[in-house]
Amino acid sequence: MANLKQIAAELSLSVTTVSRALKDGPEVQPSTIARVKEAAKRVGYLPNHHGRALKTGRTLTLTAVLPMETRDHLSDLLKLPLIEGMTLAARQAGYSLSIYSTTPDDDPVESVQRQLQAHSTDGLIITRLVSGDPRVKLLLDKRMPFVAFGRTDLDAAYPYVDVDNEQIAYEATRRLIDKGCRRIALQLLVPEDQASATRLSGYGRAMAEAGIPIDQSLIGHGMFTMESSAAWFDRLLACSDPPTGLACANELGLLGALHALGRRGLVPGSDVHIVTRDSTRLARFLPAKIGIHSVDMAGVGRKLIEVLENRIINPLGPVETILLKGEFDPGE
Repeated sequence: MANLKQIAAELSLSVTTVSRALKDGPEVQPSTIARVKEAAKRVGYLPNHHGRALKTGRTLTLTAVLPMETRDHLSDLLKLPLIEGMTLAARQAGYSLSIYSTTPDDDPVESVQRQLQAHSTDGLIITRLVSGDPRVKLLLDKRMPFVAFGRTDLDAAYPYVDVDNEQIAYEATRRLIDKGCRRIALQLLVPEDQASATRLSGYGRAMAEAGIPIDQSLIGHGMFTMESSAAWFDRLLACSDPPTGLACANELGLLGALHALGRRGLVPGSDVHIVTRDSTRLARFLPAKIGIHSVDMAGVGRKLIEVLENRIINPLGPVETILLKGEFDPGE
């Protein structure tokens, strides 16, 4: 396999110049950078990340700790755009992305501790934050570069990228109210997740503004797989005073709700109005009138890597916090 010395000899350049050119060094002429990269590509040169790691103490690996859903078919479908965005952004920044998968039964703190003990990564991405999330304090205390996908209510500054779930739930509820709905069901994920708390806050704010009392029986918690969503919504539809509106947690929750409506001969957008959050663009291809809040999860993945890389380069710099909005498509 070709190395820097061979490329340097072929182009009559120093090894230092070749190395800097491959990194787009500002001290190297653009024409030289182009020559070096063309030669490196032609001879199949690959950088020796292991050797560089030994010299710098860095692994050139970033690790995302992702809890996997093992309870249902397609449960992890929603993570794919996020993983895609992180993978491409990490590669562009010169890192490899490692996915550390955990099961629903794994202790989240122990999972992070194992990563810290392994010393196999330059930075961590943690997800599914809970109230007072102990992982944040642990990583801050250990001075490990990290970024959270989501927020917690700790009184500490930490880097995060999050989606404005409160605003999405608020807008979804307001739009259902504008359709004339007064009995509005809300899907939330597990109660411990901070995302559920923010969605509930947005829902409550919209209902309060409209002067509509909240019926706790219309609020469901769970992972909202297709099966669980269908069963939950079918129970609501069987009530004497069923919901006329539904704010879905995600695409799988939506598919389950549509199944329950179909079994009863009810039409979405007519008998029951629906607004859903959509991270995979799946909802827009369904033959039903559905309001959609689209979230660019690949973009979220890119932002997570960007913030983490900045933290690694400048650990004492400003703590970056990014809150992303969803884009609404009425679909009706």
